[in-house]
Amino acid sequence: MPQQPQSLTQLEARDTFIERHIGSNEVEIAAMLAAIGAPSVDGLIGQTVPATIRLAQPLPIAAPTPEHEALAALKEIASKNHIVRSLIGMGYYDTLTPAVILRNVLENPGWYTAYTPYQAEIAQGRLEALLNWQQMVCDLTGMELANASLLDEATAAAEAMTMARRMSKSKSNVFFVDAACFPQSIDVVKTRAEYFGFELLIAPAAQAADQDAFGVLLQYPNVTGEIADYSALIAAAKARGAAVAMATDLMALVLLKSPGEMGADIAFGSGQRFGVPMGFGGPHAAFFATHESNARSMAGRIIGVSKDVAGKTALRMALQTREQHIRREKANSNICTSQVLLANMAGMYAVYHGPVGLKTIAGRINRLAAILAAGITRTGFKLVTKSFFDSLDVATGTQTASILQAALAAGYNLRQVSPSVLGLSFDETTTREDVLALLNVFAEAGKLANVCELAKPFAAHDIDTLDATLPISIPTSLVRSSAILSHPVFNTHHTEHEMLRYLKKLQNKDLALDHSMISLGSCTMKLNATSEMIPVTWPEFGRIHPFAPREQVTGYLEMIEGLADYLRAVTGFPAICMQPNSGAQGEYAGLVAIRRYHAARGEAHRNICLIPKSAHGTNPATAQMCGLEVVVVACDDSGNVEVADLKTRIEQHKDRLAALMITYPSTHGVFEEAIKEICALVHAAGAQVYMDGANLNAQVGLTSPATIGADVSHMNLHKTFCIPHGGGGPGMGPIGLAAHLAPFMADHVVSATGKEGRAHSGQGAVSAAPFGSASILPISWMYIRMMGGTGLKRATEIAILNANYVARALDAHYPVLYTGTHGRVAHECILDIRPIKAATGITEVDIAKRLMDYGFHAPTMSFPVTGTIMVEPTESESKAELDRFIAAMVAIREEIRRIETGALPADNNPLKNAPHTQTDVISNDWTRPYSRDEAVFPLPWVRENKFWPSVNRIDDVYGDRNLFCACVPMADYEG
Repeated sequence: MPQQPQSLTQLEARDTFIERHIGSNEVEIAAMLAAIGAPSVDGLIGQTVPATIRLAQPLPIAAPTPEHEALAALKEIASKNHIVRSLIGMGYYDTLTPAVILRNVLENPGWYTAYTPYQAEIAQGRLEALLNWQQMVCDLTGMELANASLLDEATAAAEAMTMARRMSKSKSNVFFVDAACFPQSIDVVKTRAEYFGFELLIAPAAQAADQDAFGVLLQYPNVTGEIADYSALIAAAKARGAAVAMATDLMALVLLKSPGEMGADIAFGSGQRFGVPMGFGGPHAAFFATHESNARSMAGRIIGVSKDVAGKTALRMALQTREQHIRREKANSNICTSQVLLANMAGMYAVYHGPVGLKTIAGRINRLAAILAAGITRTGFKLVTKSFFDSLDVATGTQTASILQAALAAGYNLRQVSPSVLGLSFDETTTREDVLALLNVFAEAGKLANVCELAKPFAAHDIDTLDATLPISIPTSLVRSSAILSHPVFNTHHTEHEMLRYLKKLQNKDLALDHSMISLGSCTMKLNATSEMIPVTWPEFGRIHPFAPREQVTGYLEMIEGLADYLRAVTGFPAICMQPNSGAQGEYAGLVAIRRYHAARGEAHRNICLIPKSAHGTNPATAQMCGLEVVVVACDDSGNVEVADLKTRIEQHKDRLAALMITYPSTHGVFEEAIKEICALVHAAGAQVYMDGANLNAQVGLTSPATIGADVSHMNLHKTFCIPHGGGGPGMGPIGLAAHLAPFMADHVVSATGKEGRAHSGQGAVSAAPFGSASILPISWMYIRMMGGTGLKRATEIAILNANYVARALDAHYPVLYTGTHGRVAHECILDIRPIKAATGITEVDIAKRLMDYGFHAPTMSFPVTGTIMVEPTESESKAELDRFIAAMVAIREEIRRIETGALPADNNPLKNAPHTQTDVISNDWTRPYSRDEAVFPLPWVRENKFWPSVNRIDDVYGDRNLFCACVPMADYEG
């Protein structure tokens, strides 16, 4: 009988991307189901997810779209954005990303799919890149210590305020803010100050010296472009007990006297203009620098220099015990994400150009601005800004509107400061042709106003004439005299060949998803598909200023609203706020909405936040940032919230109860059966439920935060929705809100996030840009569009299957600590290492380091339970990769059994000596009680794709006791 041909619908294969994203095929899925004793995927989900919270209907998201069609659809949307030369400034500037950095860092999965460098031995490449960033920041700011980046300039301003409070000995509750700071920074500082209970005084900078304040915030250059020597002002403020923070600009500091030389305590700003596109607001790396004496007060991560057990120079994240997941409500900040990928780009921009190249770029920007300023005075208009680097305000009087429109017609966005003043900011992309065009716009307006002395338009030769007659525009007292970027790394890699090889050298030291599975629990290291990543570097998304006129960004707004619609469908919430640019920022935005809601109802006294003992440390850290008092709720022996204790806590605090923060599935990797009851109890007490969205990858298509009973939840787009982790950032943490909380979401002082007439407009922002890191939102848009509703649900199901497969396979070797009623885990599982440690002295750290010899990144260690490891395989890993990981873990357990039996010494074995390097195995004096082969090729397949750690185990204690956070001499590496 002839075979029936496949139908056209089958051959069109519109759901192919689902098969590309999910690692295992149907045959492999059947094998995994058989291994765990589940009748089917549906049967497994029925045993895992409580029926009371299951969705009754499929996700209301359209069918899957093939990759090329999704790209074409997004390209059509992107084409609705109009790329207009942006001279708006205010912290955002057009830039030229060197192509070698664009291709080999931003577009390279070896850089963008890596995880935060907690496992330093397999992250030496990006740690070195971050050390370059820190050195660059220290050099330019004149400070001794910089961190590895913060989220954006405005949130860095807020961190500077809270750091000033920790540093200052003043009893004052006042924080002074220069009125000429960027308005978006003031907006975020206002939001943060309200819940810390600080009093803000916003006034001209000159008044700072006369105030009794714990801190002072200055901007240099300020929003008008003005530059001034603040040395005397800073000295006077410090004499009164204030800590002084200065928002500044890296490109300007190439030519200007540094904040450190003026006496500032803190310097911060954005690294965006060092080769990172504007991207409608982000992602960009904020820099943050201070003096060494303040190291333990500074928020964010710091890369430090240590040594490995062989005495070789090695890098690591220093002072990790300051981090919020350890210090919880006593944390300095709730920051959980740096902007590592963007900091690496900006640092490499400095490496590539070097001090001479940067001085050329900065000098050109300043010279063009000076020529424009001189020419404008000839058109009859007066400059408001007297001394400047790249930005100036012009008094345009009655011609303001006509100049604005004429400039736009010529292809330029100017900044409207007021009805009678316009501002312009120049950047790396500005040319003499731009200056000529702008001067003729002003000249024409001057003639109409009868103030212009010119008889004819400016010609090209006039630019050279002005250039030849102008002195340097920067006051002598502000001209930088100190050296910058003298370290060899900034004076070596200036040809593309050298830069390419340097980037490759660093990449080779790092283990990322392009090499093997990263099984981190709670972090969902899933596939970042190429088609999802392609739109990020489209100029239609990259070259858009966040404060561009709305009519120029209709494509962006359409894409953002389309993604918001997808997220509404996934979460069940009617409102989505896209502003938070990290998960921790999402937590903060959610709790701020809850606090605003209570205040609007006359219940601002509600200030108690219940948090389960198992919660991630950002939860209590965020609660204290929102002025909430944390009350811990106990968990039972199965890891679930102890409902009886919850009832007790609610009864104790019901009149003041503001919220419960809860993660679902739980941090222990289980779908708690009592979750609906928990939400109902909290609501009955008049409080709100905040759901941490860290584990949303186990919910999508099966249940939703709104169905469960939450009022607000953040979504880690860098986890569930495929934005890459970037070596420790970028991330995005938008929140979904129930209807009653929707009016209280973050707004933005410069560019409103909602429609006109919206309730509670003008509420303070939580991030610098209205839509956070908008340029990476296309990644999640593409993922959802290509997967469709059916694909998203399938991804969740297979994530749960993969976790249960790994848990079942390893349970006999490492007991699985928590399971649900039917013995199932959610999308991750916790393996108990404590019995092994008690018997042999082998710890979870030893297992983590030994996994490097097998070519794997470690799972999450000692979270949420000390002495355990948490594994999350994700749906993107194939059965073959899962089997390799299982084989590695089983082989390590056999090595541990040899220690138990005495076949291997407890202090000299493959685990205690891990990881092993090439230097170890080629050494002439190998004296260890196991072979070289066993050390580095412990299983046959490891030899075929060997990843070599570049250093041995790093001495963490040495690094913290001998804090050194700048580039080391090359001889230290060679030695």
